[in-house]
Amino acid sequence: MKFGFIAHPTSKDLLHQVKLIDMAGRMLEEQASGYDADRWRRRNLVPFIEFTRIVSASGAQCEGILQFMPLTAEQMLSQPRRIAERVVEGVNALKGQGAELVGLGGFTSIVGNRGLQTLERTQIPVTTGNSLTAYAAYMNLLDVLSALEIPPEKAEVAVLGYPGSIALAIVCLLAPLGCRLRLVHRGGKQQVDTLLEYLPSPFHRQVTLHAGLEDCYEQVRLFVAATSSGGVIDPRRLACGSVVVDAALPKDMQPGWEKRDDILVIDGGLVSATEAVNFGAMALGLGPKRNLNGCLAETMILALEGRAEPFSIGRELPADKVLEIGRIAERHGFLPHPMASRGESVDEVRLHELRRFHGARPPAAVHDLNAGSQALRSEVLRCFGTHINPILREFYEFNHVERVFNHGQGCWLTDLDGRRYLDFVAGYGCLNTGHNHPAIAARLQDFLTQQHPTFVQYLSAPLHASLLAKRLAELAPAGLERVFLSNSGTEAMEAALKLALAASDKPTLLYCTNGYHGKTLGALSVTGREKHRKVFEPLLPRCEEIPFADVSALRDRLLKGDVAAFIMEPIQGEGGVTMAPDGYLRVVRDLCTEHECLWVLDEIQTGLGRTGKMFACQWEDVSPDILVLAKSLSGGLVPIGATLSSKEVWQCAYGNIDRFALHTSTFGGGNFAAAAAMAALDVIEHEDLPGNAALVGAHLRQGLEELARKHYFIKEVRGRGLMIAIEFQNDVSDGIEAFVRDMTSRMPAKAAATYRMMPSKAREHLEAAMRELESTLADMFVLRIMTKLSQEHGILTFVTANNSRVMRIQPPLVLSQAEADRFIQALGEVCEDLSTFES
Repeated sequence: MKFGFIAHPTSKDLLHQVKLIDMAGRMLEEQASGYDADRWRRRNLVPFIEFTRIVSASGAQCEGILQFMPLTAEQMLSQPRRIAERVVEGVNALKGQGAELVGLGGFTSIVGNRGLQTLERTQIPVTTGNSLTAYAAYMNLLDVLSALEIPPEKAEVAVLGYPGSIALAIVCLLAPLGCRLRLVHRGGKQQVDTLLEYLPSPFHRQVTLHAGLEDCYEQVRLFVAATSSGGVIDPRRLACGSVVVDAALPKDMQPGWEKRDDILVIDGGLVSATEAVNFGAMALGLGPKRNLNGCLAETMILALEGRAEPFSIGRELPADKVLEIGRIAERHGFLPHPMASRGESVDEVRLHELRRFHGARPPAAVHDLNAGSQALRSEVLRCFGTHINPILREFYEFNHVERVFNHGQGCWLTDLDGRRYLDFVAGYGCLNTGHNHPAIAARLQDFLTQQHPTFVQYLSAPLHASLLAKRLAELAPAGLERVFLSNSGTEAMEAALKLALAASDKPTLLYCTNGYHGKTLGALSVTGREKHRKVFEPLLPRCEEIPFADVSALRDRLLKGDVAAFIMEPIQGEGGVTMAPDGYLRVVRDLCTEHECLWVLDEIQTGLGRTGKMFACQWEDVSPDILVLAKSLSGGLVPIGATLSSKEVWQCAYGNIDRFALHTSTFGGGNFAAAAAMAALDVIEHEDLPGNAALVGAHLRQGLEELARKHYFIKEVRGRGLMIAIEFQNDVSDGIEAFVRDMTSRMPAKAAATYRMMPSKAREHLEAAMRELESTLADMFVLRIMTKLSQEHGILTFVTANNSRVMRIQPPLVLSQAEADRFIQALGEVCEDLSTFES
């Protein structure tokens, strides 16, 4: 069966969309066939979609035509008689195109009791679709009640739009469940008796009538809205915890509700098609299967049933027919869930957050870490999204990495479900000694057992911190004898910057493009990536950027004689594991000495064995003036950072009674963190983790380089020791333009000429948008690799902060050759799976 459907835009924006579609369609027809005066005459309906073949979950088939009447509800309400004529005209036009049934969608406020008249004048079945809309809104409310743990007999619901057809049908479905109902209408008090006549008398004691919402805002938290006028609910006046199932078109909620996170507005009356429903040959999976208006879906379903009948006409929709269309819809694969808000699915967590406002028990707080895995994971993810970072929580869900780990040992993590993952991220380099190294854990347990004081501040010299400082001075490159202890890498960098400025009479700090040193304001001022800096500008003055590993640029800048310090990483970790050429560090040391510039070397990621030596600068046997450490200094168990310097630099900066306490830290230098650091240094030395990094790292690189020779999209493997990067490429440049050009070339219209006629600014914006989209798609390709490795092979990886096409390979330095082989094999299988993208 073939159906027709007359839609109308429900907002000014959608009206403009229809106008654009209409204008573009006529222009393309004109370019294809030449000018024709008839083409530019008035249209009653604007062609939009032709469904050539819809196949339902039951195997039934139909086809259809969807066209728009380009008028908003406000425009239609201003001339109802004229619009009724246009509806008849439109129905007849669709009938002439082969439609055996016509849906009237959002025209319920216009058609109403005129539906039968329309039917008589057109001699073709018409339906408003209100039955399925009412069913979907009714089921939406039941789902809300279930999620909020409110029994229907204890629910109080305000229904707006009574006694309109949708509102009346919903009332007739809710009343038998025992709901207390507030029926909001537009009539005066004299109409009360008349209004109650629409309901069976046994239900009258369950309902109260209201001529407006004034009495409902404070007392009711559940609403079903289905008026014909729209914009009747003021979101500012809704009580906390309110849930509105808004089935009206246009919407009954006034703008602004999106700003409140203590209420929820459901896009009511919608259904979605399951995977078993097919809308025909839709490129890129863009079939319109989600959030279909009930009015359109009902028309489709009747056509799939072969029922050319006026199913939903007039004000009164029998409850049994509403339930019937719901059952039929489900059989064909059209369901009123998942519920949506602003077009996006509403998860159970969002509804559970509102329970406390409804007198129901809130979600049980899970404090027992031995509780059931599902309950604990849900609670952790809810808390993270609510109280820490909702955007990051959404990122986890989008990339299928919503895991919660509760055990770590060596190179392995175990989640709440007992699944083990090989960790190739290792806290971005914090876990050189692996997760929970037993020797470090034992030392910390011993510390606590002996009840050592952690914080003594300036009452006495700290026991463990003092011994750690001596140990670091002995371990570090030559000449670094003074140590300042802090809590993190970025704090250690802040200490380094202050130390350099205090020790020098020069004003300028020099740093490298693409470098990364932290996200506090000082460290950010010498971080060479705009995306990290832009929001916080202006940052520290007199910070200047030069290219990384560019000897000429460094020499030329130092010649000016005003640079206090040059800050750099021996290998740019977050910059994509960018390597400097051999000999570069030696040249930097010589240039800084020659021009009396302090050399600040950030070894937060590269230090403590990561590259195959204890410190990366030891590959060229050089020593900076200031060395910055953190990350794995405590084996990842306790936050700690360290800033090492020569005693001459420290003396210039803080070497008198007036300046010795200019830079201090409450928690920096705590004995507990220092004890962890000394234990971690013991493990690194006694187990020769730098040597293992060099040996296993070389094996790993060899295997990855073999993969790179086989697969085009592995652009490069680089790094040193177990600080390795895999840079991917998936070049799709000009692909969108080619797609558009190919598609338009097959059309009779003159698309290229239309494009040339656009103003230059419009073309520039379009081209920029295409380039940005292509770049984003290329970046997302790497995330798909990351997802496949974790989901299918139990291996954790991630991208670098400055380059989303570079996968960081920074496993713990206790990684075995067998574990390295496991990674190589898994990545090889992923690359084979994705070989479709080879070119």
